[in-house]
Order: sequence, then structure tokens, then C-alpha cells
Amino acid sequence: MHLTTRDELAGTVEEVYALLTDPGFQDAKCVATTDDAHNFTVDVADAAGAHRVRTERHLPSDGLPDVARSFVGDNLTIIEVHTWSLPAADGSRESVVDLHVKGAPLTLKGTLRLEPSGSGTRQVLDADLKANVPFIGGKIERAAAEPIEGAIEIETALLKEWLAR
Repeated sequence: MHLTTRDELAGTVEEVYALLTDPGFQDAKCVATTDDAHNFTVDVADAAGAHRVRTERHLPSDGLPDVARSFVGDNLTIIEVHTWSLPAADGSRESVVDLHVKGAPLTLKGTLRLEPSGSGTRQVLDADLKANVPFIGGKIERAAAEPIEGAIEIETALLKEWLAR
């Protein structure tokens, strides 16, 4: 299942990037998208300033089909990694997105781009959600898409709120 989101943000690419790689923002994002335990790391990938951001969040598996819950139990452990590139000539940034559910054959892989757009930034997520389960993979993907899209909306709203400060 293909997921694409486009959002206009009221900050420069560097301002948005600085928030997305800020430990305080990552903590707030995790708190806003889960009511359970979480942890995160923000690593400088190289001396030029590219970052790797890893979050791990624990969510209830309510809403997943019973067969999917048989893989993960009552809780999901979602591991999300963003590996950011250095800025392009136009100032844009791109992250490889790798999200997976621990113990389950469910992944979200793609890119998150930050592009200059007027006086702000366009954030574009382009990713594929895949459940590698014969016969019922599509059903699992559809069930997982709604909470994933909800988490993306919460994160984007939080990003807009922090940019407005």
C-alpha cells in the first residue's frame, strides 16, 4: 500500500530539519503518539551534519486483525529510523525512512523530503507500507495504515506548533 503526504510548513528547510533532529522534539513526538514507554536516539552521522534519528515506541495492538495480533501480542513495538542526507544545492534535505514493527512482518519504507517552498518548506513523505503475510497481507496493511497516518498527522501538527513558537 502506497502512502504519500504533503504538508506546507512555516519554517525554512533548516529550521524544520533542526526540529526533526532535535532530541526535545523527538521526545515530544513520542509522548504525543503513544501512551506507553518510548526511547529515541539522535546520532550525528558525519562531521558535515547529517543525522540518524531512531525512535522506539510501544503501542497497543487494538484494531489489528486477530491474525496480526498473533504475531505481536497485545502491544506493538514500532521502530522508526530516519537517515538524513546532507543538504542539496537548493537546500533541500532527504531522509531514508525505515519503520518496522518488531516481531511482525510489517514495514514502511520510503523517503521524507524537505523542499524549499516560497518562504517555507514542503514536507513530502513517499513510502510503501507492506505486510509480508500470504493471503491477508492487504488486510493487515489497511488496518495498520490508519494508525500510521494518524501518527503522521499528530507529528505534523506538533511540528507546526513548534515552528510557530
